[in-house]
Parts: sequence; structure tokens; C-alpha cells
Amino acid sequence: MNALLQRRERLLGQRMPLFYAEPVHIVRGEGVWLTDASGKQYMDMYNNVPCVGHANPRVVAAMQTQAATLNVHSRYLHEGILDYAERLTGLHAESLSRAVFCCTGTEASEIALLMARAATGGIGIICSDAGYHGNSTEVRRLSRRGAANSPEIRTIPHPQRYRPLDESASEAQLTELYLEEVHSAITDFANRDIPFAGMFLCSLLFNEGIPDIPAGFMARAAELVRDAGGVFIADEVQAGFCRSGNWWGYETTGFAPDIVTMGKPMGAGLPLAGVVARPELVDAFREKTGYFNTFASSPLQAAVGMAVLDELEERRLVDNVLAAGAHLRRALVELQADYECMGDVRGHGLALGVDWVQDRVSKEPDRAGVAAVVNRLKDKGILAGSAGSLGNVLKLRPPLVFSKDNADTFAHALSETMQELHG
Repeated sequence: MNALLQRRERLLGQRMPLFYAEPVHIVRGEGVWLTDASGKQYMDMYNNVPCVGHANPRVVAAMQTQAATLNVHSRYLHEGILDYAERLTGLHAESLSRAVFCCTGTEASEIALLMARAATGGIGIICSDAGYHGNSTEVRRLSRRGAANSPEIRTIPHPQRYRPLDESASEAQLTELYLEEVHSAITDFANRDIPFAGMFLCSLLFNEGIPDIPAGFMARAAELVRDAGGVFIADEVQAGFCRSGNWWGYETTGFAPDIVTMGKPMGAGLPLAGVVARPELVDAFREKTGYFNTFASSPLQAAVGMAVLDELEERRLVDNVLAAGAHLRRALVELQADYECMGDVRGHGLALGVDWVQDRVSKEPDRAGVAAVVNRLKDKGILAGSAGSLGNVLKLRPPLVFSKDNADTFAHALSETMQELHG
């Protein structure tokens, strides 16, 4: 293992991220399981890229067949690409009827920003103070650190009920307080003569720790944005493709976006991402940017994308998400009753988080505590992760083929871990 780590650092650089105190050398995957070089199996509770399961046979077959037939860039006619676009947009809100394909979530975010600015003539963007939308120079600015030196980016405190702006406020009052933050950001742009373009949020606020969002916030924030001449961009890279128990996270959190970004699970491992939007927004983007992408809108992407949709629909994985997700959440809540450090259990479907704290009164985040749990679970053959604005949320995001039996296996491992760490 040390020799492999040294070789990795020599070839890829010393700061390239790795999970776990003792990294895992994965060589094979199937369904919800991953296997390391020694033959040890791990249940995958983290990776949403293989949303229909690792090494899914239908996806592999579609990839192989299409690659053996034809794969070219997008400047030729190909019916398969149009069939995929038609099917994908048909799964979204009726107004989101045109698509732009790309290869990564970062590229989708770039397209969404270009589209919003092309359509509105503005440049000002509102985002969360703890969001993540990609790694390009422009997209990295949509974060607290990046926005600090960006006059055209304004962050707002991410809406939540566990550590709210005002502990004494009711849920309805919290909604108003967070909406006032949106209004303040819009007003600030106007006062600085920065034309407003829109707002960009993950539909479930995944990177923020999947908080419980005060009721009505998302829909009313979208109204505020539109009333000010902007558009609302929903990031569905993590939230989409049945993850929350609906096809799209924006259905779960109850609002209608103008632009939607997608990625990760869209190609189940093949680089496939995209944007869907209202026709006039896509037309403005096409006219003003002349955008093209050599590897996007390809027959290979379309074939694999179709296979993913086939799996999701024919295996009724959205129903499995609801059943397995509810089963897993109940197990977490039962365990929470015995351990003060499990401050809050939250999420939707198979997008669940546990807010790790020093104690439930102070809600002091315990980043080291959740890291210890994640590493202990890894030793027991469970791969989980941590996330959240404070880095203290146990993040559970397994492939959508995850079952109730898998949930029981995880719950047993977590119970053992808690007994070992906390007695």
C-alpha cells in the first residue's frame, strides 16, 4: 500500500484527495459492493455515480454495443441523441423542454451560468454560503471562499432548521428570515449597479449537509428571483435521478426552476452531464455563445444515458429508494435515541445525513467524531463519507439498488461502531 501511495504522489501530486486514514485500493464493483485488492468486500454507502449499481450489465452492454458501432462528435445528425434528449426532458417539468449536453457537472454549471447571463443580460449571481457546483475558475467562485473576491457573486446563509438564523423563530418565521437574505442580496446588486442574473442552489443543499429547509423557502425564493428579472438554477447533480424519492430534488423541495444542471449518476460512470431549461433560455445561450463540446451530445452518451433511464424505470428504483430509504432512516433514528452525538437525522429517500455533535444542547459540531465513525465503518466493510458546511455530517448516498437488507447490515455495523467508540 505504501508503495502505491508513493507512486500516486509522484505521478499525480501530493495533495490529491484520498478518503480514509488508511486508503482503500478498490479493484472491482458489483451492485452496492466494492472489492479491494485483497478480496475484502465493502458495502458502498457513498457513491451516487453508479446510481443503478456498480458494473450494471445493461449499462455496460449499451456502452460496448454503441462504442463498437459508432461514436462521433455532435456536428452530425444522429437520431439516438434526439431520442435521449426527448426522453430526458419529458421527465422534467413541462417548461424544461430543451437540453444542452456536456461531460461533467462542472461543465453543466458553466453552461448554466452562461445561459442565465445570456438570457438576462445580468451578471450577479446569488448562491449558498456552503455550496459546491464544480471546479472551474468561474464555478469555484460560487462558494464562500470564492465569492469573497467576486463582486458579482453574493452568498446567503443556507436555509436550515437545525442551526437557524434565529433559534427562537418558528418555521414560518425562519422562511421569512432566509427570504430576507435573498432580497438583501438582490438589493445589494442593484445598489452597486451590478445587473442581476439569478440564483444557483442545489435542490437538496447536499454539500451544505442536506439540511431541513424551512417550508416554502425554495418556491418563494424562485419567485423573488424572477420578480427581480433573474432566473433560478437548480443543481441536480447529486439530487436528481430518483435520489430523494422523486425523479428530481426540486420536486421534493417543492419549486419549479428555470434551469437545471445534471451530472454524476446521469451516465452511471460514463462522463455524461447536461442542462435542461426553458426554450428561450437555451436559444439565447446558443445564439450568444456558439457553445459546442467535442465529447458531448455523442451517440455513446445517448446510448448509456438511455440505459440508465431504462434501469431506473423498469426496475422501479424510485419505489425502492422510498422503501429502503425509510427503512434506513428508521434504523438511524432508533440508534440516535441512545447516542447524544447523533444530533440530527435528516434527508430524503437515499440521501441521508446525521449531524454529529458534542452534545444536543450546544449542537457544537464534532468533525473529529464523525471522521472516527467513518474510518471505523470502513474497517467493518462499510464505505461512508462526511460532508456539510461544518464537515460534521455523516453522508449516506448509496447506489439506488440499495436494499432493506443492506440497510440492516449497515445499521448493525454502525451500532457496533457506536458501542466501540462510546460504550
